[in-house]
Amino acid sequence: MQKNYQLRTIAFYNLENLFDTINDSLVYDDDRTPTGKDNWTEERYWKKIENLSKVISDIGSDNNPSGPDILGVCEAENRKVLEDLINHPALQKKQYGIVHFDSPDERGIDVGLLYTKSSFIPISFVSRRLLLNNEEGFRDYTRDQLVVEGLLDNEKIYVIVNHWPSRSGGELRSRPYRLKAAELNKRIIDSLRYLDSNAKIVSMGDFNDDPISPSFKKILKVKGKEKQLDSTGLFGPMENLFKKGIGSLAYRDKWNLFDQIYLTANLLNNPKGYRFWKADVFNPPYLIDPKGIYKGYPLRTYAGGSYIGGYSDHFPVYVHLIRKVK
Repeated sequence: MQKNYQLRTIAFYNLENLFDTINDSLVYDDDRTPTGKDNWTEERYWKKIENLSKVISDIGSDNNPSGPDILGVCEAENRKVLEDLINHPALQKKQYGIVHFDSPDERGIDVGLLYTKSSFIPISFVSRRLLLNNEEGFRDYTRDQLVVEGLLDNEKIYVIVNHWPSRSGGELRSRPYRLKAAELNKRIIDSLRYLDSNAKIVSMGDFNDDPISPSFKKILKVKGKEKQLDSTGLFGPMENLFKKGIGSLAYRDKWNLFDQIYLTANLLNNPKGYRFWKADVFNPPYLIDPKGIYKGYPLRTYAGGSYIGGYSDHFPVYVHLIRKVK
């Protein structure tokens, strides 16, 4: 990286069931308690915090040694676990702030945004509810979509953090829920553009869909190549990675790239401000299971019902933004 460029990193990480050890009677967290199925003790909790803090501090560090400036997260039980995370010695010096709302998800997991106070200042934030009904017509409680407006080094940017409905019951059967999530995401983007025609928007999350899934291609119409974009288009840099066989999680020996970041076209051609430089999946050797039936997969906290003390069942993803400095 040449000296006349400033670089910022925006990343996303599925924290894989970051629950505290306290039994919350309002959510299904019974397994993640000291007396629950997972035998989730204080020792295991703090080991998980230590592991995650190491990963976060390392994301994108080849080009940006200070780690992510903006980090979207999902599968956090509450604000307290995020506070424990940013106060770990590995992250404390970064001085992260938190944007978080409790969502109605029945598993009790939320999305959130961490940001370095020295580079990003939130102006406003809101939680957009995804209203779904299951096949029986009953409400299906899932995660909200978090929308944050802020200043990245005095340049206005909007960030949306997602965790779309899972593929439980099969991809095809669960697809309508993710199409609904994509429609909500599109409405959010359209409304931001209505209020600010030059809105620079970054949407990220665990979408439980790949870059070529109908939610991305038919609803959001995300393009994988810059030359396909018009001025109102959305650019998905993860599509090229996916086509190369790179994934962020594995299931039954198949790689998926559910963890994605996509951007409005004005973040590619932005001569006076931050613009997209590169995107990647963060998958260093220490995050990869070295042995057994999950060899080569992300090294997770539990595998096959046994505690192995890893990190997450997802790799983080990130984009680098750069701008010229005088």
